[in-house]
Amino acid sequence: MAVPAQRSASEIKPSSFLQQPQEKAMRALVWHGKEDIRCDTVTDPEIEHPRDAIIKVTSCAICGSDLHLFHNFIPAMKPGDIMGHEMMGEVVETGSEMNGSLKKGDRIVVPFTINCGDCDQCKRGNFSVCERTNRNKEMADKAFGHTTAGLFGYTHLTGGYPGGQAEYLRVPFADKTHIKVPDSLTDEQVLFLGDIFPTGWQAAAQCDIEPTDTVVVWGCGPVGQMTIRSAVLLGAKQVVAIDCIPERLSMAEAGGAITINFEHESVVERLNELTDGKGPEKCIDAVGLESHVSMGQPDTLLDRAKQVVMLESDRPHVLREMIYVCRPGGIISIPGVYGGLVDKIPMGPAMNKSLTFRMGQTHVRRWTDDLLRRIEEGQIDPSFVITHTVGLEEGPEMYKVFRDKKDSCIKVVLKP
Repeated sequence: MAVPAQRSASEIKPSSFLQQPQEKAMRALVWHGKEDIRCDTVTDPEIEHPRDAIIKVTSCAICGSDLHLFHNFIPAMKPGDIMGHEMMGEVVETGSEMNGSLKKGDRIVVPFTINCGDCDQCKRGNFSVCERTNRNKEMADKAFGHTTAGLFGYTHLTGGYPGGQAEYLRVPFADKTHIKVPDSLTDEQVLFLGDIFPTGWQAAAQCDIEPTDTVVVWGCGPVGQMTIRSAVLLGAKQVVAIDCIPERLSMAEAGGAITINFEHESVVERLNELTDGKGPEKCIDAVGLESHVSMGQPDTLLDRAKQVVMLESDRPHVLREMIYVCRPGGIISIPGVYGGLVDKIPMGPAMNKSLTFRMGQTHVRRWTDDLLRRIEEGQIDPSFVITHTVGLEEGPEMYKVFRDKKDSCIKVVLKP
């Protein structure tokens, strides 16, 4: 049998697998199901459209509304979805249609609401209901009646866009969906321009606060804290904060609020005392669908039971209480996220008291130029709310710490 001639090393071609370029990979916090967030290795994002940009994420955060996804209260999450909608970083790549708005090296905060800037709603400043950015428009049309904007890291009802709790992020419509920030400010000072600061500001601004007003904020989490300080900046006579977590109440008091611990005193009686029996003019729900379940609040027990047997998706105790205590002719503002169906809402009292309801996801870019100016001028430093800063790999554990309010946790910043 003939023996094949030996070839020199220079003649030997590398095997085909060595010729293939290695797939780029990054770390990200990934949803795998109820209460199951993992730090996984996933494929790097790429430019998919000329209006896209890619950023290297330098800071991101866990938001209270991320917990709604963690608990699987918001529909249309899928295993493998990347979490996070509060992030910032450095532009590392841009599409061909930036028209000078963004370039490599720019430092930007990314609003959680994706906006095209060109549709009728964007032209009116209603960026959270942009008509073009939800790539699952048909699904949203069926669920909501009409689509809302695409959101980062927030279910397939809002586009199924990968979130920013990752090393890199693709920003669609990046020529409009960005906030440029100066190098003179730290990440911690500007990160929250992407969500909780403008969310708190919008919650207060849509109350049309007057110098004689009592403004009451239910919930002293991160959004509640920003709402309190926004109401103070907007000139409210007095701001009242309601919660049951001592650390949150202490932070609210430091921001200028009168505090009520609902586990130790009657909210109704205390608010009547503070308003000469007339009730507050402006009431703000910074809690949303997961109202605290308490033996002292029987309706919360009923709501939790209904959730278990799928007769109700949300726990609206705060909405009921606000309607009851609000002064006739007052305004109810709802920045807290609701996901589906609520029960036993007292519409009769709300209608007969001539209450005005204002609510919605935040129109982030409507507010951020003004808010950035206020940060630069020293009127407010949003970093006050940060209690924990950890690496991205610690994110899954920090979701549980944040949920359980352990270690005096109020706001978590992640460093990819």
